[in-house]
Amino acid sequence: MRIQNITWALPFVALLLAGCVADGVATPDPSMSARDQEYLALAPQADIPSEYRRYKVDYDTAEKPGTIIVDTKHMFLYYVLPGKKAIRYGIAAGSEAAGWTGIASVGHKEEWPRWMPPSDMLKRWPHLQPTADAGGLPGGPENPLGARALYLFQGNRDTLYRIHGTNEPGLIGQGVSSGCIRMSNVDSIDLYNRVKIGTRVVVE
Repeated sequence: MRIQNITWALPFVALLLAGCVADGVATPDPSMSARDQEYLALAPQADIPSEYRRYKVDYDTAEKPGTIIVDTKHMFLYYVLPGKKAIRYGIAAGSEAAGWTGIASVGHKEEWPRWMPPSDMLKRWPHLQPTADAGGLPGGPENPLGARALYLFQGNRDTLYRIHGTNEPGLIGQGVSSGCIRMSNVDSIDLYNRVKIGTRVVVE
């Protein structure tokens, strides 16, 4: 009888452990529009390592709740919550040569944004010039900005850096060639839903 009771309990224990990591608890997926569901079904998929998935974690910081803190060294983004908590997301960020650090604010935000290759990227990859000449790439599952984009400003000046989704989710947790901050598409939707225009962003 004791063996039967243990066997019955194992699936329940496994279910509990599936939502936890050593220092956090998984959070539910955000609500999504019909367009979100359609595009995400067509977007590239990848198995993101468990440590880079979305968790609510303990997080002690002097920054106020509602602040975004980007830890480019460890490839995490934190959305600060009250009570010394945060939502932690895995990211891909620019390598040391192409990255950016500093303090900014969210000056603009878009769902399924249009992508325009920046001038420095066009110098490195001239094959993107036809995309720029066409006015950029419309939003959608093939767009490198993914499902959502937060545009980082310093005062009234666009820094040209973004926090955005990606069509290369297999790179989450890694350094990448361009300096923007990439998240999985689902995580970018979750963060977008939490963030307001004017949100403080600290990139370290």
